Amino acid sequence: MTAIALTIAGSDSGGGAGIQADLKAMSALGVYGASVITAVTAQNTRAVTAVHAIPLDVIAAQIDAVLSDLDVGAIKIGMLATPQIIETVARGLAAFAGPVVLDPVMVAKSGDALLAEEAVAALREMLLPRARLLTPNLPEAATLLGPDAPAAMEAQGRALRALGADAVLMKGGHGTGAICEDLLVTADGVTRLSAPRLPTRNTHGTGCTLSSAIAAGLAKGLPLPDAVQAAHTYLQGAIVAADGLGVGQGYGPVHHFHGIWS
Repeated sequence: MTAIALTIAGSDSGGGAGIQADLKAMSALGVYGASVITAVTAQNTRAVTAVHAIPLDVIAAQIDAVLSDLDVGAIKIGMLATPQIIETVARGLAAFAGPVVLDPVMVAKSGDALLAEEAVAALREMLLPRARLLTPNLPEAATLLGPDAPAAMEAQGRALRALGADAVLMKGGHGTGAICEDLLVTADGVTRLSAPRLPTRNTHGTGCTLSSAIAAGLAKGLPLPDAVQAAHTYLQGAIVAADGLGVGQGYGPVHHFHGIWS
């Protein structure tokens, strides 16, 4: 049987993040990727210049079309933009029993907002408790937790688990220091994943790529810790090779096919 993963996210016209990054990562890892597009963005390596939310009935129809026909092993959720879209996606996944990887996309690499402020509460209440894994970066974790968010990464991960997520992968890319450390916080404890912090600006789509790579691993039947470790290793390779792409004039994408292209 072919492993199938579904990404529910926004489209990036520049091809470095969103649906495009998700499908590239899934394909590179040997998983068939299906998609539900929640928004179309006019976006490149420098800026997001327009966002068009897909009508709610079309989003719901996409979810139904995929899940009624394809044997989806895991779902990755990315950019959702509005409370109404979040509610539509939550309702569409009500009968899905497989693992969901929730990447709470809030801001593009360029600094442009991708999630309305009023949507944060809806994300926290409707989808966070549905997540097998939540994958926030440091600013996203602080936003989800609000003004009482603890300062330490591990404490933030435990607080997010207390809100309902089964497990939390705290991403340390926004941190400082020579080593970038991610923390996988589960009911069994904390696993640390470390890698050198590389001197490159070509990191557009790292969060999308990591979460979709984890979903690909889960779709293959890997246990969560193994899926996270495999995705972490894959992403590090994609970052190492990113400067070789030479795409765009701003924050370029990682190299999703670094293990395939010559």
